[in-house]
Amino acid sequence: MTTDAAQHVRERYARFAREEAPGRSPLYAEWAAGVAADPTVQEVLGRIPATRRQPPLVFAVTRMLGAPEAAYPVWAEWVRAHADAVVGECGRRSIQTNEPLRCAALLPALTLVEGPIALLEVGASAGLCLYPDRYSYRYDTPDGPVVLDPVEGPSPVLLHAALERVRPPALPDVVWRAGVDLHPLDAADPDDRRFLGALVWPGEAGRVERIVAALDVVAADPPRLVAGDATDPAVLRALAAEAPTDAALVVTTPGVMPHIPREGRDRLIRTIRDLGARWITVDPPALHAPGSPGAWHPPLRADEGDGFVLALDGEPLAAADPLGGWVRGLGSGSAAARASRR
Repeated sequence: MTTDAAQHVRERYARFAREEAPGRSPLYAEWAAGVAADPTVQEVLGRIPATRRQPPLVFAVTRMLGAPEAAYPVWAEWVRAHADAVVGECGRRSIQTNEPLRCAALLPALTLVEGPIALLEVGASAGLCLYPDRYSYRYDTPDGPVVLDPVEGPSPVLLHAALERVRPPALPDVVWRAGVDLHPLDAADPDDRRFLGALVWPGEAGRVERIVAALDVVAADPPRLVAGDATDPAVLRALAAEAPTDAALVVTTPGVMPHIPREGRDRLIRTIRDLGARWITVDPPALHAPGSPGAWHPPLRADEGDGFVLALDGEPLAAADPLGGWVRGLGSGSAAARASRR
């Protein structure tokens, strides 16, 4: 291991312990602080490619492989004893968080698209966000709860979110679903299922159970998942060409855009528009620079909303929790607010 690699591990894990884990996972904060002060574990993690040694990924892989969720000395001893397995598994994995609760944030935008819908997700992971019509929803609103269930009855996947200043949504009529990912995961594969569960940080109550229930729904009726780079126009066009022509093509990019370099991101958005597809995304407010293909129109006010932005075709609809836990209309001028008055 080079000195540069050790320094990178030390600094990255110290920052994670200081700025990212507190308030979300005390155990991960403890592990990261321990790594930042432990040259022997830094040596192990320094053998992992730099793009694959992020704390959430490394911690998830160790838990997937059987590391105990225990105090740092116990975890570190396990890592040293299983160093080759950790390095090898991290080298073939990437952070592919697949949170079905994001469907609760996508639904208000999907409601504005006249169906039937052909749904195509970029960065689909195992495809859990391709089934918004198969899940049950419980929205807390200022006017009381809104309950949505599939026509077949309540789903084993129950998504609970808060909704404010947005018209209560309806379940979409999805007649075709497909996704593209650099490395798609298989909802029926035991290793992939363990990995998706391990990506949930310790202390985040209810998420693993929700993901497992969604994995069962997906495994029972798998979507079309393609391995490829969606920023290559040929990849997205080929998959979109499979969609039924009598359905509205909707491309969703929840949670993936911040991980795509700007050039590829701009190319992807241009391709979506060239296809004549509707585009639904949940992104950080500052992600799409003015003048770029994805620039918000109208532009966001500096004091408008918090969290991420739910948008349809580049038009901001609402502020949203990145993982889907709440959706809040941006104001009287937003499309979501206008829809709420219809």
